[in-house]
Amino acid sequence: MQTIKLQSDYTVFGAGCQLAISLQQEIKIPKDDPVRLLNAVIERMDLRKLASTYPMEGKIEHEPASLLKVVIYAKMRRIYGTRSIEEACRENVNFMFLLNGRPAPDHNTLYRFIKYHFEPVCKDLQRQLTQMLMELGEVSFAESAVFIDGTKIEANANRYRFVWKTATLKNYEKLQAKMKEELPKLIREHGLHYQTPDEVRVRHLKKILKKLKEKGKKQGLVFVSGKGKHKTPLQRAIETVEEWLRRAKKYIADIYICGERNSYCKTDHDATFMRMKEDHMLNGQLKPGYNVNVATVSEYIVGSYISSDRTDTKTLIPFLEELKQWRYPMERIVVDAGYESEENYRYFERETNLSLFVKPMNHEKRKTKKYRTDIGRRENMPYDPATDTYTCAQGRTLNAVQIRKTKSAAGFPTETTVYECESCEGCPCKEKCIRKGTSRKPVEERTKRLNVSKYFAEHREAMEAKINTPEGIQLRMNRSIMSEGVFAMIKEDLRFRRFLTRGIQTVTAEWYLMAFAYNILKLHHRIQNGRLGTHLYETKAA
Repeated sequence: MQTIKLQSDYTVFGAGCQLAISLQQEIKIPKDDPVRLLNAVIERMDLRKLASTYPMEGKIEHEPASLLKVVIYAKMRRIYGTRSIEEACRENVNFMFLLNGRPAPDHNTLYRFIKYHFEPVCKDLQRQLTQMLMELGEVSFAESAVFIDGTKIEANANRYRFVWKTATLKNYEKLQAKMKEELPKLIREHGLHYQTPDEVRVRHLKKILKKLKEKGKKQGLVFVSGKGKHKTPLQRAIETVEEWLRRAKKYIADIYICGERNSYCKTDHDATFMRMKEDHMLNGQLKPGYNVNVATVSEYIVGSYISSDRTDTKTLIPFLEELKQWRYPMERIVVDAGYESEENYRYFERETNLSLFVKPMNHEKRKTKKYRTDIGRRENMPYDPATDTYTCAQGRTLNAVQIRKTKSAAGFPTETTVYECESCEGCPCKEKCIRKGTSRKPVEERTKRLNVSKYFAEHREAMEAKINTPEGIQLRMNRSIMSEGVFAMIKEDLRFRRFLTRGIQTVTAEWYLMAFAYNILKLHHRIQNGRLGTHLYETKAA
């Protein structure tokens, strides 16, 4: 692959130096201004897919390439609202340079461009940019690694208009109980020939309501309301069934929208209420947001995955499957402790061409004296693989008594072995060994038990040894620099802390614009600082 040498004035991209505007004045922009780098990079990209999102016939007032440059450069300059971008296009020389003398686009034009034109091709453009950086020698999957991390960013949604799935299920169960109790009586009172089902569904209520209305039509029922008006029993029955039907539809719709989530926001159904580091009320409030996962290689963003799920464990596999479709030559995958799970371990066991580096969740705890001296922990009990038993601090044996097959919160099947002590009677260490937990029994009446997933425990120990090798230590150090550095720059330097659009697809497009802005700025800074071609930081000896 031919390496292209980058220069500080970006002449390698063929970027121009001057621009003549309508006043016949020459506006000079510094040769090393990042706006020139952005312009040169976009000019080298294949934008045919972007152009195909426009109708074949009709005049296009603004070229797609110009709009793409404008919305990316706005992110680079911390300008996020479309009205603010429109104003900058009228007043800022750099935006005029990107528009190539054309009039400033309307804010509606900019919004439609992001939602209807950029969103369908954002991932393809990201792949092109990554390929370009690989050709320039700036991104190397072999010399670096794929560092994946996630952060939560607040959605553009009302913080106090929430729906909780557990509360909805409880209300639906109460409604079912009420209908089972009152519906048979209502049917008998009005002489309907209808058998009450075990579970009253929407279709049952519709049939009953139809029969009641037909009876009212035959009787010439006139609906009344207000003070001094007396409703007939039939009108009350119709209104009761209508209310039940309305509530049943609402609860079912809320449960459907939640899906596998436990909550959603009424003003953005794709947003989930999550606990974030920025607490606006300083009392542990949840806010609607999105889980943004980013893959970083050689300090550049090469892919993103936006999810409505609060946990990172469920996002790793679909994110990697998406990156594999882009045919990236991935070898080493480095993630933090939030991605550790048995399902992810099994995935990497199947994917033999990928090597996982993940810090176990107990990595920091196991360094403490409290952890090492806790006699109740499985890790501090000797294990005999020949007899498949553990031995407690008092020399008593814990035998395998049961194998449980369960499913995780993500629906992944797991197998857990239950170990139980032969006898804890008279043990002086019982208070220290047995935790109270959720059991209602007092500690004195309980026996020590361990629930162990052998597969998970084995792979966690192997991973602990792997990340403590020189390679593992270097990759862990670089993960904290590169992955955390991406979010630090976007959240702190670029001050992007809240999405402006709604819906996961439009939010994804908005984030990819931020990724473009980050990558262009990162390339600009590395050119100015003479750090081109660096992929990993070296560990320093103590």
